Amino acid sequence: MKLPPDVEFHEDIRLLVYRPRGSIDEPAINKVMAVIEGLEAATQEPFNRFSDTSETHEVELNFRYVIHVSLHRRLAHAGRAPVKSAILAIEPTLVHYARLLVLLTEGSSIKVRVFHERTEAAQWLGVPIERLSTDTAKGEKS
Repeated sequence: MKLPPDVEFHEDIRLLVYRPRGSIDEPAINKVMAVIEGLEAATQEPFNRFSDTSETHEVELNFRYVIHVSLHRRLAHAGRAPVKSAILAIEPTLVHYARLLVLLTEGSSIKVRVFHERTEAAQWLGVPIERLSTDTAKGEKS
């Protein structure tokens, strides 16, 4: 599967990394959701997610859309093995939407947490901090 430039998949540690830059909007979220669903369809093995929004400075989303996507993902992932989704968010609007995602996925097989520090996210995901850094070598992508 060809991945967009802002998405990496580390097959060896079963981790999808999403790094949006600049603005985050509905088309950007739709694109990464399509990647996630494509990878889920291609493999039966669960994988965790890490969204690094530290380079995102503008948010063009609304509550209705975020709720719709969250509920869609919750239903689409029902019956699958549990996964973790760590969101590195500093920008207040993104923190707010990420916390909404935490609430909307509560009780599902998708465990979402919001972090302000990359080291805390790496620890929760159980992966080396280097794998979450922005200078990850291209050779590590799968």
